[in-house]
Parts: sequence; C-alpha cells; structure tokens
Amino acid sequence: MGFFKKMFGMEKPENAEVNPVAAAGETDPDGGEIAAERLGVNGEYDQSGLAKRVALAFDEDAAVTEVDTLWVAQTGSSVVLKGSVPSQEILDRMVELASGVSGTTDVAIDQVTVG
Repeated sequence: MGFFKKMFGMEKPENAEVNPVAAAGETDPDGGEIAAERLGVNGEYDQSGLAKRVALAFDEDAAVTEVDTLWVAQTGSSVVLKGSVPSQEILDRMVELASGVSGTTDVAIDQVTVG
C-alpha cells in the first residue's frame, strides 16, 4: 500500500518531492515564509508537511517500503516514529531517511519496537 497512502488515506500527489522548494506565491497562514516543517510535498503550505514528506521518503526507498507496521507523526520539526520494525538495520535506515528530509530537527524512536 505504501506509507503515504496508509498514513494519509490518499495517493501521492503528482510530482511530489521529499525536499521541495516553496511554490511561487505560497505563504503560511499569516502571509509569511513557510517553515520547513510545514512545507508540503508540492511546495505548498501543509500543517502535516514534514510527516508527509517523510512518508514519501520511506515510499521511495526499497529497503523500507514493505514495512507496514510503522507510522509517522510530527511534533513541530520533530519526526515521531511509532509501531514496530523487523530489525535494527531497518530502523536505522528509517531514521537516516527521516533525518534527511528538510525541516527535520529530531527523530524520536522511543515508541518503536524492534523484532
């Protein structure tokens, strides 16, 4: 099914990017620059933008795309992983992927079980 669809109940938007730039003319609700953690997959403002882009990064990596027991959330610029993964190596790869998404300042894994 993929992380993006599982997490957000919709297909990935066309031309979605893990690290997009803000689309021309897009601003946050106050009219200012969009914070990196609020940037959506197409450069639009999105309250859950960081979580969506992390889910997209997971979908794009063959080593982790089959994991269907993990969920992605965000608290500000922190990515929160919840659920279980089959091995420490996969968890390490997921942390690496999440850390590489622009706007991520921390990846919390205390709600993940391994094995």
